Amino acid sequence: MTATLSTLVWLVVVVTFGAVVPIVPTGAAVSGAAAYAAHQNPLHVLLVVVAGAGGAYIGDLGMYAICRWGGEQLARRLHWLRDPERLERMRKKLDERQISVLLVSRLLPGGRVPVLLAAALMGLDWRRFAVTNLPACLLWSTVYAGIGIFGYAIFPEPWQSVVAAVLLVLLISQTATIISRRREAAAESPDVRPRQTEA
Repeated sequence: MTATLSTLVWLVVVVTFGAVVPIVPTGAAVSGAAAYAAHQNPLHVLLVVVAGAGGAYIGDLGMYAICRWGGEQLARRLHWLRDPERLERMRKKLDERQISVLLVSRLLPGGRVPVLLAAALMGLDWRRFAVTNLPACLLWSTVYAGIGIFGYAIFPEPWQSVVAAVLLVLLISQTATIISRRREAAAESPDVRPRQTEA
C-alpha cells in the first residue's frame, strides 16, 4: 500500500506540473499508472483516476491563475497565443457553452491552453471556472485510465502493459494533433475556386 500511495503522490505531482508546463505527457502518465495499478489490484485504478483528475484540476487552476494574472501579453511572450483568431473562436464558444467546451478541450491535444487563456481573458469568474472544470478533469483522467486498462487487458506483464498504454496514448495524441491541424488549415484557407459568371 505504501508503494501505491507513493505512486499516486508522484502521479499528482507529474500531472500538476504537466498541466502548468504543457510539454509533459500527462495523459501517458495516467495511462501508464492505470495499467500498472490494474496488475496490482483492479480497484487501485479508481485511485489512479482520482489522483490524475486531482493533479489536472490543481494544474488547471494554476494555469488559469497565470493566464488571469499575465493576460494576453504574457501569453504572447510564452508563445501560448500564436493564433489570435483561434482565441476569438474559443471566446465565442465559451460564451455559448462553457461546460462542453472545457470537457472537449481537456481531451484534445493542444486544446486546453487556448480555452483556459480565452476563459481568463474574457474574465470568467473563478468559482464558475472551478466548478465547470472539475468534471472536465475527471472525464480526462477516466479516459486515459481506460487506455491503461486496455493495455492491461492485452499484455500479461505489468511493464508490457505500461509501455503499450504509453505508446497508444502518444499515437492517439499525434494522430489527433495532425487531424486538428489539417482541419484548421482547411478552415482558414480561402476558397480559391473561380466563380461562375452568370449568363
